[in-house]
This record gives sequence, C-alpha cells and structure tokens, in this order.
Amino acid sequence: MANVVVVGSQWGDEGKGKIVDWLSERADVVVRFQGGHNAGHTLVIDGNVYKLSLLPSGVVRPGKLAVIGNGVVIDPWALAEEIETLASQGVTISRENFRIAENATLILPLHRELDALREAAAGAGKIGTTRRGIGPAYEDKVGRRAIRVMDLQNPSTLKPKIERILTHHNALRRGLGEPEVGADELCAQLGEIAPKLLPLVDTVWELLDGQRRLGKRILFEGAQGALLDIDHGTYPYVTSSNTVAAQAATGAGIGPGALNYVLGITKAYTTRVGEGPFPTELTDEIGQTLGERGREFGTVTGRARRCGWFDACLVRQTIKVAGINGIALTKLDVLDGLKELKVCIGYRLDGEPVDHLPASQGAQARVEPIYETHEGWSESTAGARSWADLPANCIKYVRRVEELIETPVAMLSTSPERDDTILVHDPFED
Repeated sequence: MANVVVVGSQWGDEGKGKIVDWLSERADVVVRFQGGHNAGHTLVIDGNVYKLSLLPSGVVRPGKLAVIGNGVVIDPWALAEEIETLASQGVTISRENFRIAENATLILPLHRELDALREAAAGAGKIGTTRRGIGPAYEDKVGRRAIRVMDLQNPSTLKPKIERILTHHNALRRGLGEPEVGADELCAQLGEIAPKLLPLVDTVWELLDGQRRLGKRILFEGAQGALLDIDHGTYPYVTSSNTVAAQAATGAGIGPGALNYVLGITKAYTTRVGEGPFPTELTDEIGQTLGERGREFGTVTGRARRCGWFDACLVRQTIKVAGINGIALTKLDVLDGLKELKVCIGYRLDGEPVDHLPASQGAQARVEPIYETHEGWSESTAGARSWADLPANCIKYVRRVEELIETPVAMLSTSPERDDTILVHDPFED
C-alpha cells in the first residue's frame, strides 16, 4: 500500500489541513515532519471548526495514530494548550492516538523572545516571522546545543544542558540589552510542563518502521509551502526548515523508498503572508475580492494574506523541486463570478524572458509576470463533488493549469467542508 506525502506547492495556506484530513480517512498513521506551531490548519467538519498548529490534522479522526516527527520543533506550552482546546471540543488526545518523537527539539521561552527581539530590531529589513521562536530553535538544533524532548526524562542531566544553551543565549541577550535567563528558572519551567509531554513520547522511527511492516498506510503532513523552504524558497523570506517532500523521510526517520506518492496542495490563485517577493500580487479591487471571498487571514497570526493571480511558472518550478506527482487544486470556488482570469506563464527579467523564478533576492524583486487571459464563469462551483457540477469554463481553466504546470490534478476542493471534494486520482492507490 502506498504512503503519501502532502506538501504545499506555493507559499503555504493552500488548504493542506482539509486535504490531509480528507486523506486521513484512508490512512492509518498521520505524521508531521517539519516546522512548528507557526503552521496553521483549519478543519471544518460537520460545521465544527478545528484550528491546529502542531497536532497533525488526522488527530481529529477516531482510530488514527497521529505522530510528531523529529523534524518538528515543539513548543511544549503551545502543544499543551492545543491539546486542551481540542479536549474542550470533544477530541481526546492520549498515547492511544498521539505520539511525539523523543529526539524532537523543544522551543523554549527564550527562543520566542529572541525571535521577537530580532524582528523588532530589523525594522524595514524584517523577514516577517510569526515570532514564535521557530528560527532560533532550529539554530540551536544545528548548533548542537538544543534541548530535546528526551532531555525532559532525566532532570539530573537537564540542568548542565540548560547551562550550555544559556551560555549562548545570555550573550545574545546582553548584546540586545535584555536581562539574562537563569538556569534554575528555566529548569523549573520545563519541570512543570514535562509531565504533560512525557506520557506521549516514543521512538518514532521505530514506531513508523513497525507500522510500515504491518502494511499500514502512512500519510506525511507538511506544514509551510515549498516556496518557504530554507534552501529552495524565496530566501531570506522563508521558514527555517526544509518544506519539500524529501524532508518527510529525514523529519520522520523513515527511508525515502517508503515515500510512494507526493501530493502538492495548490490554491487556484496565489497568496502570501508577510514579507518577500510576489510577482503576481494584486493590490487592486480584484486582490481585495480574492482575500475577502477566500477569507485570507492567517490561522496562526490573523494577518491578512496578500493575494494574486495563479502563478503557473512558480508552481511548475516547485513541482520539480519537491518531486510532486499530482496536485490538489483548492479554493476553486473563490474564482466564481470573475469575468476574466489571468495566469502567469513566465517572467521578464530586465526585459529578457525567463521560465523560472531566479534564486537571487534582487532578481526576484525585479521579475515581471507574463500573463495569459482566460474567460471566467458566472455559475457557482461551491460544494461541487463531480466534474459534471463544474461550469465548462472552469473545467477549461483546470485543464490549462495542468498543461502549464506539467502535472495532473488529482483532487479538486470546492469549499472548506471535508466532503466537497472531487477525487480524480487516489494517491493511496499508487
């Protein structure tokens, strides 16, 4: 049976939460493999709205095992709060349906503070982070001074590790004019939160290997989109982890040969939160209309998303980099009623045509989109569940998108509701 990786093919906010939830009905295990609580997934199930940041989307389904892999950075206080919120909505989280990788890195209060301090000090040069400590936590992981989940199991060895990380952070804090953090204070904070995490800790690589050998279907859930990848995104306006499909293997502790199909979640237009280049951005009435119809506000931050036309050139590029086999086209209904639609098919850079977004920050800011125009449709696609429900011009638009991105549409999403989905190809059947 196939194991499926779900990643975003744009700058995130493509609707991964709903698609992962929909696919999780066919899966046995759902795994988060990168990012932290800077991700935001909104699920609408039978009229109930669930907002997740750290927990895998499959956790709301009975009988599924949700897993946070080693590639995720975990804010234990945020995780505990999220679990409590779901409990108030009738979703029970326990070892029966949820596990945390013992070797995942923790986000500490000092990471959140440093993130905010840096952004505030950067002024016009800010990156646009969520100020949740994601970047500083990954820095400590790579710097080999991080506190990991397993460290909470042994208080006697925790304090020396905290003293080591504070040697680094207190030097930074002094330079920023901030008070130092005491080792005893941080030890006490971690000691207080530890009992909420430790019952859920597991050796995740071994757990997933066992599930795979039993023939269980595993769904790997990415957080941010491919254009926010630390290597392949619009650097430096990116997140601090790899968001492409290959990270699913590294961030979960499973071999790449176990990843059978990559589904790229792709919005029928384009959005971006925060700073950075956006070639097809619309600052006019149409952009405002897309934002209002699509309810384009960040699940985590509440920030309004920038909106623009579909960028086929950019999606084609991320499909190649991320190894995407098919896409799930989402929010098609937001385009209903627009008289004409534009699709970016390439760029001009300093007057010369280019077929991809350059890696250079300066060049990314200078590219100009080349558009082709398509006739829109007046009929509603909201809630459509078959091709027969779609207007002819809508089908033409979808088929042209497939041609331009050189990848088939495997699924279409026509509303936030779980069942308003048209399945063209089941990824689990590969």
